[in-house]
Amino acid sequence: MNSKFVPVLIVLTLILVLAVILPLGMAPNNVSSNYKNVTVRTQVNITNSRPEVLNVTVSEAVNVSNRNITINAGGLKDVTCNATLRDWNGYTDITLVNVVNATLWNTYSSTLNSSDDNATHYTNMNCTNAGNGAGFYVNYICNFTVVYYANNGSWMCNVIVMDTQNTTGFGNGSTIFYPVYALNITDGIDYGGVPAQDFSGNVTANLSNFGNMPINVTVEAYGAKRGDGLAMNCSLGGNITVVNERFSTTAADWSSKTPMTGGLQLLPNLTLSKQINSTVIVNSTYWQLYIDSANNPGGNCTGYIIFTAAAP
Repeated sequence: MNSKFVPVLIVLTLILVLAVILPLGMAPNNVSSNYKNVTVRTQVNITNSRPEVLNVTVSEAVNVSNRNITINAGGLKDVTCNATLRDWNGYTDITLVNVVNATLWNTYSSTLNSSDDNATHYTNMNCTNAGNGAGFYVNYICNFTVVYYANNGSWMCNVIVMDTQNTTGFGNGSTIFYPVYALNITDGIDYGGVPAQDFSGNVTANLSNFGNMPINVTVEAYGAKRGDGLAMNCSLGGNITVVNERFSTTAADWSSKTPMTGGLQLLPNLTLSKQINSTVIVNSTYWQLYIDSANNPGGNCTGYIIFTAAAP
């Protein structure tokens, strides 16, 4: 073979080899500027969105501006958790199910999942649609009736909402229950019929704590006006001086009782515990009167004793 044809054969052979190696239509490894960045559109259809609790406001039911709570001594207080809810499927995704519930609990002495307890924990499984739904938003009202011995301090309200697909959302709001010092006492102290220069029998006056804090109790006696130095004024004339009225926290005799002074006096050794359940705690005090003839009292005699709850 003529050697001048060898280079031509080599070139033809190389072309044939490349044709075999590179698949048909495959471009050489020279990247065009058109392939540096490629943007494609993505999309998805959200078939259901989770409901949300956007805001929870806790207040007194009768006055929503009172965001901290003062309980009613010896009674009940209506407390409201007002929740703003949102669902991107429309507010009817919430109202059609109408499953909104709330829990109100004292954060110092209870938890969200604790059992109900009048002092620390309340639940409402049927919050009420406020009837103001529009677009994606609706408000629900969750009411609680709180007893007078509910613990003071920080309280939390948790609201949970469910939609038509059984997905849930939740949110919290907080409030403060103020300390309340209050008491209840037997209606009147009646010494009965007592002759002059004689002693009445022991008369019991029962005290109960009607607040949410332990209390001590002070007493103050007067006849017609505070500071008059009398225990009683009498209808036919005369009076009974204040020192002739005495008290104790045990059923002691006259000589062992404490005489009234006309000023504030602390009932000794008596701290009324805060009520913790439906059982009312009763604390007894004992009272006795001596009819001194020096001022020649006669007829029906009346006076007053002020019982005051005080912080220990």
